[in-house]
Amino acid sequence: MTEDEQKKDEGTEVEEASTEGSGAEAAGPVTGEGGALRAEDPPSTPPSPAPPADEASEPKDEAPEEAAEEPAAEQKPAAESSPEDDLPWKEKRRLERSRRPHEAKPQLSPEEWAAQRAAARKAQAAERRKGRAAAKAKKGEARVGTPVAERTPNAAKVRQGVVVSDKGEKSITVRIDIARRHPTYEKVVRRSRTLHAHDERNEAGEGDIVRVIETRPLSKTKHWRLIDVVEKAK
Repeated sequence: MTEDEQKKDEGTEVEEASTEGSGAEAAGPVTGEGGALRAEDPPSTPPSPAPPADEASEPKDEAPEEAAEEPAAEQKPAAESSPEDDLPWKEKRRLERSRRPHEAKPQLSPEEWAAQRAAARKAQAAERRKGRAAAKAKKGEARVGTPVAERTPNAAKVRQGVVVSDKGEKSITVRIDIARRHPTYEKVVRRSRTLHAHDERNEAGEGDIVRVIETRPLSKTKHWRLIDVVEKAK
């Protein structure tokens, strides 16, 4: 056999080997002895099925996001108390007035300013009177118990005593005896005083028991007037 024939035989063997390899790959994996797959050929995995169109279009559940937002809101620091809360109400009112925007008012003459001030004071006085009347009415309603006794205004005093002198014209001197117990020593202490009374008819004499009433000043010393004679002297 010549060299040319040998070359032709080798070419045909190479072509046959290449055709056999391509056919084996198209046919699939080749099993060895006992039906086991070859080590160099990995098992083919079926493709995962595509999700249905409805599931793909539905949005994801947002509950985890909301749950994550709630702790964040709870972690916000509480609003700090303002130092103005501890101030008296007058200081708070002063601060509020100072923060109000200033409004320019028309310029007033001295007479107009005085009239405006008088009107403001009059309104304030009316408010005060109204409040006092309401407080008085409320206090009167709340009062319970024994009513206050009625009193005669400027009631005149009446005294009873003994005439010690009737020498003056239309005038008598009356002695008023007073007997009271001492607050500390518990002893009866007797005292007396004299007063001048007017006797228009000269009815009373020395030693008589008379009653006198307080009246307007009739002279420098006479501020009493005879009412009647209780008992004549013996």
